[in-house]
Amino acid sequence: MSRPLYRGFSSGGRGSGCAGLDSFDVSYQTKELGENGFGYELMNPAGINRARQNLIFTILKLGLVVFIVLALSGSLYWAISISTSSPSSIYHGFRRLQEQVVSDLTDIGELSLGISRLKELEFCPPEYENYAPCYNNVSENFDLADPSVPIEYERKCVPDTEMHCLILPPRNYRIPLRWPSGRDFIWKENVKITGQEFSSGSLTKRMMVEEEQISFRSGSLMVDGVEDYTHQIAEMIGLRNESNFIEAGVRTVLDIGCGFGSFGAHLFSKQLLIMCIATYEVSGSQVQLTLERGIPAMIGSFSSRQLPYPYLSFDMLHCARCGIEWDKNDGIFLVEVDRLLRPGGYFVWTSQINTHRSLRDKKNQKKWSIIHEFAESLCWDMLSQQDETIVWKKTSRRKCYSSRKAGPAVCGKSLDVESPYYQPLNPCIAGMRSPRWIPIEHRTPWPSRARLNSTELDIYAGVHPEDFAEDAASWSSAIHSYWSLLSPLIFSDHPKRPGDEDPSPPFNMLRNVLDMNAHFGGFNAALLDAGKSVWVMNVVPANGPNYLPLIFDRGFIGVQHDWCEAFPAYPRTYDMVHAEGLLSLETHQKHRCSILDIFLEIDRILRPEGWVMIRDTAHLVETARTVITQLRWDARLMELDSSSDEKLLVCQKPFFRKQQ
Repeated sequence: MSRPLYRGFSSGGRGSGCAGLDSFDVSYQTKELGENGFGYELMNPAGINRARQNLIFTILKLGLVVFIVLALSGSLYWAISISTSSPSSIYHGFRRLQEQVVSDLTDIGELSLGISRLKELEFCPPEYENYAPCYNNVSENFDLADPSVPIEYERKCVPDTEMHCLILPPRNYRIPLRWPSGRDFIWKENVKITGQEFSSGSLTKRMMVEEEQISFRSGSLMVDGVEDYTHQIAEMIGLRNESNFIEAGVRTVLDIGCGFGSFGAHLFSKQLLIMCIATYEVSGSQVQLTLERGIPAMIGSFSSRQLPYPYLSFDMLHCARCGIEWDKNDGIFLVEVDRLLRPGGYFVWTSQINTHRSLRDKKNQKKWSIIHEFAESLCWDMLSQQDETIVWKKTSRRKCYSSRKAGPAVCGKSLDVESPYYQPLNPCIAGMRSPRWIPIEHRTPWPSRARLNSTELDIYAGVHPEDFAEDAASWSSAIHSYWSLLSPLIFSDHPKRPGDEDPSPPFNMLRNVLDMNAHFGGFNAALLDAGKSVWVMNVVPANGPNYLPLIFDRGFIGVQHDWCEAFPAYPRTYDMVHAEGLLSLETHQKHRCSILDIFLEIDRILRPEGWVMIRDTAHLVETARTVITQLRWDARLMELDSSSDEKLLVCQKPFFRKQQ
């Protein structure tokens, strides 16, 4: 990195622009706008000759006209010259012509718009502070909803033209505690919990609520505590304790209806990576509280669509009183579990229906019988049952599927099992048709699993070992540069909040990162190799190559997503958002949505004082820099190296407090 970063201009600690625009801002400090967007100097006491002013104004207009004529003439000259060139030259010449025209017109547009392009967006109304788009949740009846009555919100995304505003945090919002303290304590005012929920006892049974904080140290859905519960599951699988999960091939776990993340929080210390999913909730949300604790979570439901994960994603699926009626809809929810579970993986189900007392009821007996028989037809083996908990193991025996006498059919070859972007639930099972059908006990154990060798890479179409190795080396170098850049900003450049202690060391200044265009997951791998205490939500754009199966097979987690839609999470979710090449990818899709729409979504899910890193071609980064001005972020621009056309934009979202 050959050039230092320059801080964008700001006022009172609030950033409103990007580096490189300082002089532009200063030039307008002593000017006012005319009707056409250009500035004119204020009248001094002696006065200014109006004829001279009109002459200057006319010269400016003529200059603009000449500039447009020259730009279009130059473009025409390029078009004529490349028409007589070879096909190869024509292609490259056309690309240069196209880029030059876009650049010229952008400059012309910026000149004509003047200061209006720096207009900052307004703040959203108060009811948007917990806004999760794609779910019917914005209305005047927010606080009137009864939290004791569950409502199933199906994901439905429609363009929201009214959402061009910035979401403010709650009035008494505080920056979350740093990991690992933030795992056990959160600020009560940071999440939407109503007094009715506390009075009903639904939360206080699992949490210790103090004056300002919520403590999860004694909180668990399990009577004997989460440590005893995970130890029990390990023993049921045949392990000594939960510390042996990794040795048994268990690395990634999907926790369905996760409560408030206590199961995942405990297993994080055992090197397991747990993804929590739960349906959207107006208040007291499992997903919102789990994310506030620093545990991976996202809004998701088994109700009508497949989850946005590929076939064979997880080593274990866990459901502890998750509220799903597994016997309903002809067992299709169990088929979805089978789709997501790797061969040799485990399905752990804890429910009151499984107790001997509950099974005395004939209705519960019928439910249990349906579930048990359907699990057998999926080639699952029931390993053990203790109290409320049952553990099934998905078969790793290939002959089982051919010897079945009942159960769901095997999917036809026309079904693409690796493209799971919110497809309808499918009643068929994929069986062994994928080359990724490898039992978990035969996979390379974690953490070596993250570094796939050339033989393991052969099963992924379009992924070459040379590209994979180059990607890993590139991100290893980039992470070192990123941290070298952020550390001094944390310690010196960013003003300390009044009353707070000095910033913590860089190793834990970030807890979670959202990588908007994860490619092979190299950014995630480099962070772990560098010893950073973070987890990464690897996002594979729906309009790009689908590397999500590769990412899961490396022992990471992620999701496929369309960035012209809202991400399935609540506001103030991530400490950092990273995007490499995303703007280029979206630009090639004929602008299905604007850059402003994408950056507004980043602003929604980014925590106050969170960081954004945008790495892309110089032209697109410059365009993004203009958009960021409207978001009021602090921003700094960096050139990566003299031989690269890429630039790096580093931004920080300020902490805007709601007016009292």
